[in-house]
Amino acid sequence: MDHRIFEIAELPLLGGGILDHARIGYAVHGKLDADGANAVLCPSFFGGDHTGYDWLIGDGLPLDTERYCVIVAGLFGNGVSSSPSNHPSGAAFPLITPQDNVAAQYRLLTEHLGVRELALVTGWSMGAAHTYQWAVSHPRTVRRIAPVCGSAVTSEHNRVFLSGLAAALTADGGAERGKRAAGRVFAGWGASHPFWARQAYQDLGFDSREGYLAGFWEQFFVDGPATEDLLTMVRTWEHSDVGATPGFGGSAEAALASVTAEAVLLPGALDQCFPVSDEERAASLLPRAALEVIPGVWGHLAGAGADAADRDFVGGALRRLLARRTADAAVARA
Repeated sequence: MDHRIFEIAELPLLGGGILDHARIGYAVHGKLDADGANAVLCPSFFGGDHTGYDWLIGDGLPLDTERYCVIVAGLFGNGVSSSPSNHPSGAAFPLITPQDNVAAQYRLLTEHLGVRELALVTGWSMGAAHTYQWAVSHPRTVRRIAPVCGSAVTSEHNRVFLSGLAAALTADGGAERGKRAAGRVFAGWGASHPFWARQAYQDLGFDSREGYLAGFWEQFFVDGPATEDLLTMVRTWEHSDVGATPGFGGSAEAALASVTAEAVLLPGALDQCFPVSDEERAASLLPRAALEVIPGVWGHLAGAGADAADRDFVGGALRRLLARRTADAAVARA
């Protein structure tokens, strides 16, 4: 689907300073109701764009465009939204936090698209981090959240992974070599030990481990955003922390306790980037949360829709969440 661009002349940033000439790439599926309350927002993920959730969106699919207006918003740094590769600041592109992305998306939705309420915010990986941030930053706007294979705070273990990813991207030998190295770093974290032991990459049509590493992981990075853009998103990922939201004094616990949205957390059973134990703790802090663990061997990729069973699991969870408490929501809007 073709994307559109929303422009913000000046976007104040959480860390200070302003992002001038900010642009968000986004796509809209379906139509917004007259009351502006049937919207679903999907923030994009690391290296992804407005097409990243197409497997969930459409007539009769979990995010049913006959009922909902589904908006996919690209994160800064993804090469479509403002990024070092397309912004006048270039290499001086500032640090972007999830709070900054959400602030820009809020303006897109309310000032430009006429959204008054979000029936659901859901996203995978970095999209999940932004899902949490939406619920903390705009509790009166968000009815439901479903973070998939992500977290509200980037863990120390995850930061180790990100440091390796950044080191690969900036290694000597040229941009493409760095991207291919980054793909191999991510491959070890993105799928589980049983995935590799069972050679589950054959389900994707790859005959060998090497073919999968080169044809999927390396190619994802080579075909994706520029190196500087990827590094911008790495920094955003590193700075994911709902506790940094103004008003919470650095406490992620207080931030999560403030969430009013009904939540279903969907971690992958064997996700090495975002372990189930972290999401169990998040679920205990959220006032209205359930935890549904995606089974199987796909690890972090369980939330990306690569496997049919995972697609069914995630899709079913989203359908059930959207069907829940609709009567109460209607009363609250009245």
